[in-house]
Formats: sequence, C-alpha cells, structure tokens
Amino acid sequence: MGSWAQEVRAQAAGQDPFVLYLIVACEIAFWVVLASGLLARYALRKPRLGGALLVGVPVVDLVLVVACAVDLRTGGTPGMTHSLAAAYLGISVAFGPYLVARADAWFAHRFAGGPKPARPPRRGRARQRHEWAMWLRCLAALGISSALTLVMFLIGGPSTVELWNFEIQLAAVTAIWLVGWPLRLTLFPPRTPVGADDHTEEER
Repeated sequence: MGSWAQEVRAQAAGQDPFVLYLIVACEIAFWVVLASGLLARYALRKPRLGGALLVGVPVVDLVLVVACAVDLRTGGTPGMTHSLAAAYLGISVAFGPYLVARADAWFAHRFAGGPKPARPPRRGRARQRHEWAMWLRCLAALGISSALTLVMFLIGGPSTVELWNFEIQLAAVTAIWLVGWPLRLTLFPPRTPVGADDHTEEER
C-alpha cells in the first residue's frame, strides 16, 4: 500500500494539480447536490425544487469531462491526474444511479413516511444476484474509465503510456472482486439456516 502511494505521488509530481483539485471538488459537489435535492424533495416538501437540484448530479460529472477536455486542448499533458479523473467518472457513472436510489429511499423513509429501505440480501440466490449486479457495475466503471483513458492516450501520444498504470490496477481490483464475491458465492454458497429463505434474509 505504501509503495502504491509513493508511486502515485511520484507520478503526480510536477503536474498541474488543477484536475486533482477538480476531482475533489466534484466529489464534494456530488454529495452536496444530492443531499440538497433530497432534502428539498422530502424535508421541505418541494418536489419541483428537489427535482431541479437533482438534475445537478449528472451535471457535476459533465463539468469534470468538459474541464479535462479543455485542459488537454489548451496544452495540458495527460498524466496520472487525468487517469484518476477517468476512473472517477467511470465509477460515478456506474455506481451513481445506485447510490442516488439508495439515498432517495432513505430520505423518503426518514422524512416522508416511506417504507424502510431493504438491506442488501445476505444469503441465497438473492445475495448472488446482488453481488453479480454490483460486480457488473464495477466492470462498467472499468470499461468507461478505460475508454476515456484511451482517448487521452491517443491525444497525448506514446509519451503518455503511464496513463495505463492506473487502469491496470483497476482491472486487478475488478478481477479480485469477481473471484472474491460473486464467483465465490455462486460456486460455494453459504448454507442458509433452516427456516430462512431469500425473502426473509433480504428483509433483515
């Protein structure tokens, strides 16, 4: 872990920190806009205002895409921060709808008397389906990130081959996730306690 952090710092040294700061700002903006929209929709009982604010959630990703494109078009050299931006966008696009749906269900339960959000299933086929669905989101994130990195690589040329270092690590994480969770639970499912089924496990 320490060597990986040292590698990241070494790659980031001497690069314009603009993109890195923008990634942090976009992450903060994502949660601020999401919370503001849901609070307006449920706590303040203003669904139109809440809907308008929630439109800003995908706009945050669009801002990062445009900013990276402008940075590259104005002479910025593709580097580690651009690769990190590609990974962030991939994860945001793949997992964003799931996070928004979970947050929406929680706010509806907390402020509007909605049903308590169901927890992810713990056992059985429901757990397997859930783990496969989450892994497919991870795979989609890797695909989106790799596609964006390829575009930046084509713009920057052979001198930016280090862009792929981060993608290789993301691919390794995706492979470990596949083996450690959905594949393992499918091939070696844990025993379901007597009297329990997929439905009751999902309700807990």
